[in-house]
Amino acid sequence: MPDLRRVRELLLGAGYTVAGVRESLGPVAGGALARDEIVPALRATAGGSPVEVLTRLFWLQVPVPEDAIAADGLVAAGLAEVSGGQARALLRVEPLEAVDGDGHAGYAVSDLKVRPGDGRVPAHDHVVGTGGASGNLARLVVHRPVENLLDLGTGCGVQAVHAAGRSPGARITATDVNPRALELAGMSFALSGVDGAELLRGSLLEPVEGRRFDLIVSNPPFVVAPPGDRRFTYRESGMAGDDFCRRLVESASRYLNDGGYCQLLANWLHVEGVPWEERVGAWVDGCDAWIVQRDVQDPAEYAELWLRDSCEAGTPEYRARYGAWLDEFERRDVTGIGFGWITLRRSERPSVRIEELRHAVEQPVGAYAHEVLDGLAKAEEFSTACGQLLAVPGLVQEQIGPPGAEDPERIVLRQAHRLRRAAGVGTVEAALAGVCDGTLPLDPLLDAIAQLTDMDPGEVRAHAGAVLPELIADGFFA
Repeated sequence: MPDLRRVRELLLGAGYTVAGVRESLGPVAGGALARDEIVPALRATAGGSPVEVLTRLFWLQVPVPEDAIAADGLVAAGLAEVSGGQARALLRVEPLEAVDGDGHAGYAVSDLKVRPGDGRVPAHDHVVGTGGASGNLARLVVHRPVENLLDLGTGCGVQAVHAAGRSPGARITATDVNPRALELAGMSFALSGVDGAELLRGSLLEPVEGRRFDLIVSNPPFVVAPPGDRRFTYRESGMAGDDFCRRLVESASRYLNDGGYCQLLANWLHVEGVPWEERVGAWVDGCDAWIVQRDVQDPAEYAELWLRDSCEAGTPEYRARYGAWLDEFERRDVTGIGFGWITLRRSERPSVRIEELRHAVEQPVGAYAHEVLDGLAKAEEFSTACGQLLAVPGLVQEQIGPPGAEDPERIVLRQAHRLRRAAGVGTVEAALAGVCDGTLPLDPLLDAIAQLTDMDPGEVRAHAGAVLPELIADGFFA
């Protein structure tokens, strides 16, 4: 691998970071670029400053004058070529921002982006750069520092770069079936200052058999395609249905240290007559689990999405491939395909929550994902004699009913932060939300509520014991 230290110094010295590019583009061009429209960005980066030149070369993928940049070092590193006085990118180099927005995280090196209308389809071993999926996963990963981590299906290495920033000095292992991905991930690590990462070729957990990790993170080839279809290694495993994700979830506990996490993005099938929660929940073994469905598409929408993703729409093979995907879904009685997150934590007494969250939640989820799992365990152990209870900060109470009515028809608690859930509650729960500050035992609070509401203390305790576990699991109380 070429020595990329000089290139890293060049990129950082030019201010080629997300913040630097954002400032040079401005909001209009930046917004257009987020929609994959580059014309405003080309206009905004015509000034010739170092950050503008690098943005045009590596992000917008247009030639720049050879004398506008230190091209020799980029050529020696295999990142660019020079001809006719023009430097052209051979690879895409994207700056990464820390998931909490607090500074520069590193760089991701990938193959040049194929845009709709280019008239090209990605190569079989194409290595994609950052995108919506990789960003979602980076924001999901727990923020706790770890001593060793595995980036399974590393691709361009973006997840390992983010994880290394949260855990300086951690031992990093990155695996992929695609040799080209490992090569480019190594370049990403070098440009990001990630030293000593171990790069291993192989599928699923085979390259690390017998080892255990504090954290396994994976943006796997989760796309559900016809069996044997591995046209693009970055997204299709060749396994039937959602077997790749199933096998990873089933095996995770054997590769985790006690309390270790495995976090991944996944697709799963909705099969007629079988609740999706039941199918996916059956994959979990030996771990606490928080499984969240963020979206569902019908089979036709799903096929169209991924054929557009690879710019295959309009090619001669489009109809045949579209038909093959629909044939496979019909054969399996698939009614839809779900997309979401899976967070696992190795545990002796597993707690599992499977749910659908379509609304926007507070990011990054990784800042509080561990507390979601803690809440599941606490809910299962709860009793009204448990001691103190804390109403989570940021709760908002809504009372619904006719104007002037003495009592509301309905009381709703809403979370202003984190998962932003809403729950209909009764008088007892609403009262507890107003007084539980974590300093007073629960028992006397329930007695006081019974006295104020003229209710039987035993009935108040029984009601609290029935409803509070779910509210704890939902994150209203801790």
